[in-house]
Amino acid sequence: MNKTFKIYAVIFIVVMIILALFEVNKAETTDWRKNFDINQKSPFGLYVFNHEVNTLFKNKIKKINQTPYDYYQSEKKPHNILVIEEDIDTESWGKILDQVSEGSDAMLIVSEMPKEVSDSIGYYDSQISFEDKNVLKLTDKKYQNDFIHLDKFPSGRGFTFIKPGVEVLGKTVEKNNSDQANFIKIKFGQGNIYVHCEPLFISNYYLLKRGNVKYAQDIFSYLDDRETVWFVENDAKVSQFFLRFILSNPALKYAWWVLLGGLVLFIFFNAKRKQRIVPIIEPLKNTSVDFVKSIGNLYLQEGDFHDMMAKKAQYFLNKIRMDLLIDTQNLDEEFAKKLHLKTGKPIEMIDEAIKLIKKAQDPYAQVMKEDLAKMNKLLDEII
Repeated sequence: MNKTFKIYAVIFIVVMIILALFEVNKAETTDWRKNFDINQKSPFGLYVFNHEVNTLFKNKIKKINQTPYDYYQSEKKPHNILVIEEDIDTESWGKILDQVSEGSDAMLIVSEMPKEVSDSIGYYDSQISFEDKNVLKLTDKKYQNDFIHLDKFPSGRGFTFIKPGVEVLGKTVEKNNSDQANFIKIKFGQGNIYVHCEPLFISNYYLLKRGNVKYAQDIFSYLDDRETVWFVENDAKVSQFFLRFILSNPALKYAWWVLLGGLVLFIFFNAKRKQRIVPIIEPLKNTSVDFVKSIGNLYLQEGDFHDMMAKKAQYFLNKIRMDLLIDTQNLDEEFAKKLHLKTGKPIEMIDEAIKLIKKAQDPYAQVMKEDLAKMNKLLDEII
């Protein structure tokens, strides 16, 4: 490692330590944007609502990441429809209104009444107050003890024009302004449309406050106890990028960029280095087979067939003891019977093999080349 490389390495390490200290001491900022995203844990995301929605709707909720226009291509039986701050096209709103007219109920939790809906059911103007606090209450007496205090960026929206026949179910109460409707019910065909113009009540920040869940339960209790279809466009927009988890975590993201920076510097400082030639090392040859052939040729040249038969017999009997667990002390009828049962070979073949083994063990027996070949063949067939 040359001197220049050491200097740059030290500079890089010092810079990384300084950046790490800045990162550690940096105050964490809270994202107060009203994103209403089911995957966001920020105060005004819907992460908590998304995880508790099955309980709120008694496991009768069905999340759809298609547009209503695509989903309602086939006929559906009457059901509940839930839309929360989604950007829905005109054709899809038409499909939703068609379903409501045929007996479904739609719950729209939106800060502004969609133009496609207001044009169909009658114009509803809305006004905005600039109070920094207000209270959401329901008009039904049985819910009079259930309300929510909004103390963080309330929209202050409410309906200023209510046509006859529209039922006001909830209102916004402010200290310096008159009460204004924020939750209404409109009869449309055979179904109903419910509109709540303050989505903050289902955000993470307010659902996690004690007692506020009851208000949300009251709102959704106006829907019939049946299947509810929730159109969740954001659910289809979750990034599938393989680094999504790393880049979403500040600490892991910082470590990832440090790693990439280190790799770039390493490649830069080592670009001119040349790889030395790696010598080719021939693998060691297996000479066992050649050795065996040499020993075999030596025995053939000597013509000592008796010794070769004895060694073959000794090897065979040792294999019988080790593999078949048969005692080879006495090569009698009992031995032949056990060998026949364990190998399944004909008893005649085994008797002939035993005869040749005994001949090989007899130091005074006359052994011919043919005897060696015959015994070798028999023993190889037996085991």
